[in-house]
Amino acid sequence: MKEKFQIGSTSPFPEVDTEIEKSKIWHVIVLNDPVNLMSYVVMVFRKVFGYEKEKAHRHMMEVHQIGRSTVWSGDLEKAEAYVHSLHQWQLAAILE
Repeated sequence: MKEKFQIGSTSPFPEVDTEIEKSKIWHVIVLNDPVNLMSYVVMVFRKVFGYEKEKAHRHMMEVHQIGRSTVWSGDLEKAEAYVHSLHQWQLAAILE
């Protein structure tokens, strides 16, 4: 939201120019780390996202081989909650 203040205006309220930003799609990305076992990462993906074993394993392998995997995409609030949850499980996760 942008506010435009006019000098000498008789209105006690500033003129407000609102810009509506389209909802962005946020991506939860898990990064590779040298600490967690592969089986542990699979277990976390299953618990946090409710993934089937095969999907969790596929994402874990992507993290292991490529160094990162986009494990979820959607609105900001839910993405932030997922990143927080992954941090609680000691996984390196970021939002993009």
